[in-house]
Amino acid sequence: MHLTVEEALSIYPLSEAKLIAGAKGKHRIVKSINVMDAPDISDWIKEGEMLLTTAYLIKDSLEDASALLQTLNRRGSSALGIKLGRFWDTVPEELIAEAEMLNFPLIELPFQFTFSDQMNGLFRAELSRSTSMLQQIMEKQRKLMRFALRSGHSGPLFESVSEVIGYKLAVVSSRGEVVYNNSEYGSRQLLEGWPWQSRSQRFRAGDRTGLRLPLMQGEKCTGYLLYCSIDPLLLPVEESLFIQGAELISYHIHSGYEDYFEPAEHREFSGLLRRCLSGGLSCGELSQAALRLEVKLLHSPYQLLLTDTAAAGEERQRELHRLKEEYAAHPALRELNAVHVLMDEGLVSLFPANGPGAGQFRELINECFLHLKPAAGYYPKAAASSVKVKPEGLKEAFAEVRECMAMSQHWGAYGNVVHYRQLELNLLLGQIPPEQMKKYINGNLRGLLSREPEYVKEMLHTLEVYLENDGHVNETAKKLFIHRNTATYRVEKLSELLDVDFKKINDLMRLKLVFVFRKMLERE
Repeated sequence: MHLTVEEALSIYPLSEAKLIAGAKGKHRIVKSINVMDAPDISDWIKEGEMLLTTAYLIKDSLEDASALLQTLNRRGSSALGIKLGRFWDTVPEELIAEAEMLNFPLIELPFQFTFSDQMNGLFRAELSRSTSMLQQIMEKQRKLMRFALRSGHSGPLFESVSEVIGYKLAVVSSRGEVVYNNSEYGSRQLLEGWPWQSRSQRFRAGDRTGLRLPLMQGEKCTGYLLYCSIDPLLLPVEESLFIQGAELISYHIHSGYEDYFEPAEHREFSGLLRRCLSGGLSCGELSQAALRLEVKLLHSPYQLLLTDTAAAGEERQRELHRLKEEYAAHPALRELNAVHVLMDEGLVSLFPANGPGAGQFRELINECFLHLKPAAGYYPKAAASSVKVKPEGLKEAFAEVRECMAMSQHWGAYGNVVHYRQLELNLLLGQIPPEQMKKYINGNLRGLLSREPEYVKEMLHTLEVYLENDGHVNETAKKLFIHRNTATYRVEKLSELLDVDFKKINDLMRLKLVFVFRKMLERE
């Protein structure tokens, strides 16, 4: 049973009774009903119990009546009901005054109704109330289920769950940031005792009780859901509903396509960025939306980063989400205030270009990869676009990183993070037919290819190392582990055989293209 004294007095036939003292205690909770006609009844009284009596044991002693009242109040009893007409015609004024002083509800029960009538009325009302509450909880569960099964959500996640469950709530990220709050409490009240343990806990906010639940992804806690201003006596009944709400929120947060822990402006911009890159929104419209949301990334130099992993299905989504969290948590990258969006192509990140240089930026991304410790075979790769200065360059940047990813198996010495500029020449030359490449190679190496195979191999290797070291003979000799004079002789011989002048840029460029084409043909 869970009724206040005031509510109990509104239920027939107890509604015929009269509250004669202790009106300030009418909000005490009635958990059960007991009838007194035993001398030691006060020893058996429980907290929240309403005691009904004919006053038989206290009719001759006002001191006993006062002692009973004191004991009931001390033990947390909810009220004392005295049935008049048999032993007492009226309740003594002294007892009324004492009850009033204690703010303890003292009720004058009508003679025409038996105790069983009073009790049955309360039990029927409680049964009706409990049934109604159960139906309400089942209806909330049905609404949660319908929300979970809906493929596209018409309303924001947190607001929808709060509306369905019927309680104000707050959501706190794993870094202690309040990312959503529709309760009447401020961040300082909600974050009291931070950091928290990853388990269900009650908490106090003001003079009200709340329930805090961790939002779990596997064994990792990624945030907390706080239900505010709940009735602690109803908590055992509604706790399963609260847990279902937390699980639903946790699932949608980690489904990957919307980061609910981002600031609201970034979250909205992320959705628009996804639409733009998918062809559903123009760059101009995205630019206008960015100004409205005060996201300045498109109105200063920027670059795109596309990250992907070899994993597939749910494992791929999980790995990309971990990468997104790693980028957001990295001290140097976090300061750039980038926007990260999960798409079919992978994790797309929009970074300002006024931060670290291209080389340092690649190192920071590699640091994230190393810190993440990805599973075997799932080591990620990332491609950065060239710097763009206008919003209209966004789709061009997206095309650049996709081109880089398409030839990721040819990155070779560039490692797992590349810049578009590093592959730009290869991407351009890749449009030349293989037959044309072979013709170009044979035409420029004709004077050498007619020699013995071993000699050709040695001289080609010397030429390749010489070109890689920008024509420096000393560096070439070191790399080949030969004497400088030997390297000089070979370079002079190559100049003679190929009819080139290594001091001319045009000749160097022609030979450089030879080795670019050779590598491209070897990869096919």
